[in-house]
Amino acid sequence: MTKSVRIVDLGLTEYQATYAKMRAFTDARDSASRDEIWLTEHEPVFTQGQAGRPQHILFNSEIPVVQSNRGGQVTYHGPGQITAYLLFDLRRLGLSVTQLVNRIEQLMLNVCANCGITAGRREGAPGIYVGNDKIGALGLRVSRGCSYHGLSLNVEMDLRPYEQINPCGLTDVRAIDMQAFGSHTIASVKPLVIAEALRVFDLEQITERSESTARES
Repeated sequence: MTKSVRIVDLGLTEYQATYAKMRAFTDARDSASRDEIWLTEHEPVFTQGQAGRPQHILFNSEIPVVQSNRGGQVTYHGPGQITAYLLFDLRRLGLSVTQLVNRIEQLMLNVCANCGITAGRREGAPGIYVGNDKIGALGLRVSRGCSYHGLSLNVEMDLRPYEQINPCGLTDVRAIDMQAFGSHTIASVKPLVIAEALRVFDLEQITERSESTARES
């Protein structure tokens, strides 16, 4: 089978519904199922990783906290952040989990570089950073050799909710977004995320139909 991927833009979504949807997608897939990348912005939500520690949520607010089964600690999702869910058959792509993490980070580094932002990795703390400030995060789950969850890249956000948590369990970083370095927007950055995902994972995009048609094929 050609290494191809269907890219679906979900728009603005509620986290729990999308989480349930990608779990169901992964549970139902077989060796012939097409890989997909889902792009979304979420309504404001804190998500806690499978082994997340409650002390990293510093105080309660009106923003809901949702338990998920991805790796990592607590993070924030909200409008102005591109979240990309990578629904990949890792065996078919010939990727280990470590290679998947490295390529996700490289994807985000490349997007930032294309926007004139110099970002880097941090040993022992997945994601990407500008200096000591975190601009991109990742969290994954692998079931029967297939990945879900993915990456979040801060583009043009209200960053104040990050003050309520230790982002990804880190007590010595703050969250920033791409707009701190220029007039970057979701509309301008999203095509770069798609292009770099295709390039970094060496995939060919399927011509998109409607989402409902895609689910039936």
